[in-house]
Amino acid sequence: MAFKNIKSDYNRTSLLSYFVSGKIKLFHSAQEAIVGSGIVATGGDQAEYIDGADVYRAHIFTSSGTFTVSSLGTFPNNVEYLVVAGGGGGGAGPGPGGGGGGAGGFRTNVSGHPLADPSPFPVGISSYAVTVGGGGGQNASGTNSVFSSITSTGGGVGGYFGPPSAAGPGGSGGGGGANPSGPAPVSGGTGNTPPVSPPQGNPGGTGNHHPGVFAAFGGGGGAGGAGSPNSNVVPYAGGNGGIGTSISITGISTSYAGGGGGGAFNNGSLGGVGSSGGGNGGGPIAATNGTTNTGGGGGGNSHPSSGSAGSGGSGIVVVRYKIANTGVQAKASGGAISYVSGKTIHTFTVSGNFTVLNPSLTTVEYLIVAGGGGGGSGGAGGAGGGGGGFRSGSALPVSTSPGSYTVSVGGGGAVNTKGSDSSVIGGAVSVTSTGGGYGASQNQSPNAGGPGGSGGGGAGGGGSPPGAPGNNPGPATPPGQGNPGGTGWFHNYKDGGGGGGGAGSPGGNGSDNTGGNGGSGSPSSISGSNTTYAGGGGGGSYNGTRGSGGSGGGGFGAVSSTVATQGTVNTGGGGGGGMGTSGSPGAAGGSGIVIIAYPS
Repeated sequence: MAFKNIKSDYNRTSLLSYFVSGKIKLFHSAQEAIVGSGIVATGGDQAEYIDGADVYRAHIFTSSGTFTVSSLGTFPNNVEYLVVAGGGGGGAGPGPGGGGGGAGGFRTNVSGHPLADPSPFPVGISSYAVTVGGGGGQNASGTNSVFSSITSTGGGVGGYFGPPSAAGPGGSGGGGGANPSGPAPVSGGTGNTPPVSPPQGNPGGTGNHHPGVFAAFGGGGGAGGAGSPNSNVVPYAGGNGGIGTSISITGISTSYAGGGGGGAFNNGSLGGVGSSGGGNGGGPIAATNGTTNTGGGGGGNSHPSSGSAGSGGSGIVVVRYKIANTGVQAKASGGAISYVSGKTIHTFTVSGNFTVLNPSLTTVEYLIVAGGGGGGSGGAGGAGGGGGGFRSGSALPVSTSPGSYTVSVGGGGAVNTKGSDSSVIGGAVSVTSTGGGYGASQNQSPNAGGPGGSGGGGAGGGGSPPGAPGNNPGPATPPGQGNPGGTGWFHNYKDGGGGGGGAGSPGGNGSDNTGGNGGSGSPSSISGSNTTYAGGGGGGSYNGTRGSGGSGGGGFGAVSSTVATQGTVNTGGGGGGGMGTSGSPGAAGGSGIVIIAYPS
């Protein structure tokens, strides 16, 4: 998990741009009422974002440091915190069936969260120590995370068989190991140890017990997570990790403190599934680690031949406080919310939900761009991938019934692979943009481009293969969602791949020693700035000139020692085509984007 570092002053009279984990937030503060001032502090990576009408600054610590307050503003000097400890490691003994590692303790006082401590946390002009706990290795508990007086306990270690080892206590307890010959199932470790209120975690699950039937026992129990109790096991299978809990204190909803899955009896049995960052238990494949900076527990081991147990994931500490109030309340939730020129804008760079909160909101503007197609490989001249389908409109009907609309953001296609669709679906609403078509490869049969929102180009090679049609499937709302790819060119080692189609124009044809250019994308100003999306990828050339990517994120084709480039992320640009003499592959398409806007 990566967080961008942001260092910007809040300016009441200028256009503000905040870069939060890859998302741009815009505020026309000359037009919106921004009142009040907040704490000024340093430490960690800083992110600023809108939640309702309030603007927050979050300090995100993925390693230990210091939170230092230098001045207090007009808002109350209370801060909200998230403190997640390191997850416990899975159990790994000489026998199979190790228990999953317990999740790191989870503590927060964010108002409205089901596990929140209701006590306010005031700060003064001072420094506050922050410790971020590390995940435990196999057969080891996680370590504590600390913010000032708030301590979350490291996750308990998973137990194991052969000889038996007890599961460890912790923020959440480790899962019990398997036990085929003992008098009873092996209990998981206790959670919420030492006890705090609200509880910071749950106990681990019990290990399976089948006395006298050695081949019939399952793996260790799943470890408890912060948000739910553990999962016990059935014969042969490992228990699933206890479910963690989600919180959006960083500005992005993220799940933390999931338990690790228990290991299975042998390579042919199923390991338990880790939850919310917890590692999977060993089974047919080796156990996996808990996810970094989530406090997830590690998976327990299976039969020794399938490898070791997983390590726990490291913890995280986040401190946030209000720094401004926009005077504007969003009428819906979902995506990255910004306010520009009297409009509220929801930008989705990853999939999520758009939920209408205010019944006065009945229609919205939208832009839906699918993932771009991947470019084709050489051969003599791989073709460019097509741009993702581009669809926009100004009167999409929405309401509080059903209220929630599923937003899917398509990923870019891998080499010689179609991009994924983007869509908004819910109730009577169903609008889909089709992923860009793949660019063809010369050694592919047929070597014509693939259809999509915009079509991929044809490869350089025998028969001058054609590009694929765009707007597929169609028809889409006029003028359609894309254009066809260009034709490949074959001429005795002077081949050129066709360019991928773009939302604005078809891809260019290949010619002697030249790859076709990618088709141009289409512009949209729905985000508050005029931006072009869904350009086609350029075709590769055998030994001459590569095709350029179309405006709107299309990647360049390959030639000589220059490799193909990928379509730009969150534009739906097609990937560039590869070429033959250097063995350069094609490049992936860029992911799509969905933007929804309405008057503030």
